[in-house]
Amino acid sequence: MVAVPADPVSELLSGMRLRGASYSKLLFSPPFGLAFPATSDAQFHFLVSGKAFLKLEGDESPTPISCGDALLLPRGRAHAIASGPDVRPMPFESLPSLSLCEGFCTVDAHKEEACRSQDILMFTARLEFEMATLHPLLDLMPDVLRVSSLLDRQPEIQPLLAAMEREMASERAGTASILARLADVIAASVIRGWIECDCGDSTGWIAALRDERLGRVLSAVHRDPGHNWTLENMAALMGSSRSVFVERFAAATGHTPLRYVTALRMRLGTQWIMRDRVPIDQAARRLGYQSHAAFSRAYKRFVGYPPGHARSRDTAAQKT
Repeated sequence: MVAVPADPVSELLSGMRLRGASYSKLLFSPPFGLAFPATSDAQFHFLVSGKAFLKLEGDESPTPISCGDALLLPRGRAHAIASGPDVRPMPFESLPSLSLCEGFCTVDAHKEEACRSQDILMFTARLEFEMATLHPLLDLMPDVLRVSSLLDRQPEIQPLLAAMEREMASERAGTASILARLADVIAASVIRGWIECDCGDSTGWIAALRDERLGRVLSAVHRDPGHNWTLENMAALMGSSRSVFVERFAAATGHTPLRYVTALRMRLGTQWIMRDRVPIDQAARRLGYQSHAAFSRAYKRFVGYPPGHARSRDTAAQKT
């Protein structure tokens, strides 16, 4: 049996990885506007100096962003950030940039004739979460998590932002790496703060995670989805009868325990096969299936087509 985690929230957050993330340091003179397309990745923005407005796609009114504030868009909804509410944004990808190292670039659009005190200095990142393990949590999150709204409960975030601000202003060796790591820690802190501030979900999946007995089952499953999970061993981990466990699990998550395990495995399998290019045989073994054929049958029942088709669809999409 897998080890019982002492802290289910920490256990889940420990699975939050950043892969292939990109980071940018931006300097602009107003007026300016940047449009960020919808993406499966999260977006993180930190306004170091100046003032700006955030406008989500489909929303009528932009929201002011204060100097020193940071935003996390966990599901990467399309949005724009501009120096004024009526400034028309340009695509972020169209900006000329200077690469400092792999995954980190700078954009300097400062105008010599502009007033330096009005310049906008901003850090932005595309954070590629391990979506499969965090999927239930991400579904519950709002489109935007604003750091300033969490500081009363998460005061430790403020020194992290201050450290990021100092790094943004410096030209020291290793700045790009330190900024990237700070963004990682701040993102995890924001998610933790949101969980601890009730998340607007007092009865569902979050409540199950907070429940000491159910939480240990959920985090153990997420830690080792390839384990031979049965109703008996999950109920034993919770410390209850099988019938009580099934009833409480379904009431909290909306799924039966075994379907929840299968869904997690299929999300992981899709991520590994399509994004990480893991061989299907290897993915099958990591997820607890004894053969390629057994995994393919389970995948097709759940997703609607075999895993090999998923890879070919992804390859075709990348070529278009």
